[in-house]
Amino acid sequence: MSNDLVISNGVAAMDISNNSSTDLVENSLGSSGDMDKPTENGSLVENGICPAPSPETHPSNTILTPAKPPRTPVCQDASLENPAEEPKAVPLTSTSLATTLAPAEQLWTTSRDKAVRLRMEGSGPASETPITIHQLFLETVENYGDHPALVSKKDGQWVTLTYRQYYEQCRAAAKSFLKLGLERYHGVGILGFNTAEWLIADIGCIFAGGLAAGIYTTNSPEACQYVAANCEANVVVVEDKKQLDKILQVKDQLPHLKAIVQYKGDLHQRAPFLYTWDEFMKLGEDVPNEQLNAVIDSLRANECCTLIYTSGTTGNPKGVMLSHDNITWTTQAAGMPAGLDYAEEVVISYLPLSHAAAQMNDLWLCMRYAGTTYFAEPDALKGSLGATMKEVRPTSFLGVPRVWEKIQEKMRAAGAKASPMKRRVADWAKSIGLQYSYSAMNGENSVPWGFTLANTLVFKKVRAALGLDRCKLLFTGAAPITKESLEYFMSLNIPLMELYGMSESSGPHTISVPTAFRVASCGKVMRGCKTKLENPDKDGNGEICFWGRNVFMGYLNMPDKTTEALDEDGWLHSGDLGKHDQYEFLYITGRIKELIITAGGENIPPVLIEDALKAEAPIVSNAMLIGDKLKFLSMLLTLKCITDDNGEPTDDLSQEALDICRQNNVTATKVSEIIANKEPAIYQSIQEAFERINAKAASNAQKVQSG
Repeated sequence: MSNDLVISNGVAAMDISNNSSTDLVENSLGSSGDMDKPTENGSLVENGICPAPSPETHPSNTILTPAKPPRTPVCQDASLENPAEEPKAVPLTSTSLATTLAPAEQLWTTSRDKAVRLRMEGSGPASETPITIHQLFLETVENYGDHPALVSKKDGQWVTLTYRQYYEQCRAAAKSFLKLGLERYHGVGILGFNTAEWLIADIGCIFAGGLAAGIYTTNSPEACQYVAANCEANVVVVEDKKQLDKILQVKDQLPHLKAIVQYKGDLHQRAPFLYTWDEFMKLGEDVPNEQLNAVIDSLRANECCTLIYTSGTTGNPKGVMLSHDNITWTTQAAGMPAGLDYAEEVVISYLPLSHAAAQMNDLWLCMRYAGTTYFAEPDALKGSLGATMKEVRPTSFLGVPRVWEKIQEKMRAAGAKASPMKRRVADWAKSIGLQYSYSAMNGENSVPWGFTLANTLVFKKVRAALGLDRCKLLFTGAAPITKESLEYFMSLNIPLMELYGMSESSGPHTISVPTAFRVASCGKVMRGCKTKLENPDKDGNGEICFWGRNVFMGYLNMPDKTTEALDEDGWLHSGDLGKHDQYEFLYITGRIKELIITAGGENIPPVLIEDALKAEAPIVSNAMLIGDKLKFLSMLLTLKCITDDNGEPTDDLSQEALDICRQNNVTATKVSEIIANKEPAIYQSIQEAFERINAKAASNAQKVQSG
């Protein structure tokens, strides 16, 4: 896409139509001290703690000024209990954060009721005291109990739950789960769009000793059955009749299921095992506080509390087991370099909460920093998100690449309708904005002439029109984003910060922040974590491996898959190829399994070539390189078109594609017209793009043949 396609002062209304939420986010979003010496009561390994291994790693990124106030004290040797002794109770107040860890010998497990050794160190960020979800929540309630936590729209009006009310409702839900017979380490499936009830069910399940398990709303009944059966769900919480019907279809195949709770709308049928949300929340009123406290008291930071199910694109979904410590430690590790402020952050929850990135952003980081979560409308990804953003005005915003692309497309479409004068002003402002953003990225502290005027005429209006006028952090993650999209937003003084991680790393592992980012880089490794590149080639590209307390416990009931992901030293193997630059910024360069091996035996990473073609031919939306075991490379291409409400491609060219056609004196408005006529100007422009990327190819084997 070219930068001369502009917006009109950035005041176009935004209407985001998008792919299904599952399509959007499938496949995704520190330093270490010296290893501690054995304690008086035993070594770190014996106490459920594992020091970092010795392989060469890259140093951490610079940490920004810590947010206020300090939250968890550094773990002292004396606080580590001997596992041979009876574990002491976890305090029900946060005044003392000394935590007992369950005895553990291994870094990983595939059993729901087993603990793991933590990757703790003797000093630095990785030494912070392990705490449970309940301890994290209770500390926030004690400090910010009257601060808004969850805000939902009911009958057109915003309704707020404070942190104290939120906590009490989670306790009430936990009692009701116990009343329904939720067994320890059994699942509670949650199937529905983001709401306060979703979060309360999730945390209530954890308080009651269960394993929270989000299920994608787009799942078929069979896919829902697999997840619920895999986690041995005692209860499934559903949004409405549509989702309830899926579970009812497979209920007979769920031997552990005891109840289904519907949190929105009335039940269309009655059965002893069906409950409305109001009925569910009243069920546990007679459960004594002491009974719930005893369960909470038994929670351990190095045991599983939640499950994130992978997409299952290459087989059955895998249940990623995350411990309390995985979550609570990662909130601190991610929040501090991002510069999050206590009781000041506002986010919008709209991406699927069954995904690790949305959970970390909307639920756990907000809990850590007493942030306020606003819930978008269920049709957010089909058009209403723009209105919600303007109403809520978040302080940080997480979007997957497709969300940012849709915003970009809508803004460009509006700009195409602007007057020639407004286009010229926008062109000028964007050239200044891109220059300024690159200067800021490089730390040059130089402000181009005219920036203040451009900021007043264009940039501030763009931010206000998008609802981003008070947004300090704009993140993109869960999938690759094009350099063209990054530069488009940079030209409007809206730099997007790329994140990188996996469900298996509790979400983030590398983070970009406004004071430390590079275009097309995923940022620097999170504080307290490490990255190594295994088997690097001559250009420094190797498999990205993770180490840190964010690394998961294992896949539920899948030892073979777990040992594929975690090596014998405990490093998590991502399957991604990457390299570091001289400043330790990480760049993703491909997937190991995507490597093409030609008939001549040459290994070729397709992603770099595909991205290069899309950059040179902006009318192309997707490119797929073909050449495994073949004599030469070829490529399949699709043209940019409009997608319908379900994210399916239509025959209508997108506004950007239409603009490119007009520039080439082509009158076609549909994809089929260009293909049927083999439109010479368009085909020639793509051919020239191939010639440009071939001219830069590292070898003849990496050149693409085009017809």
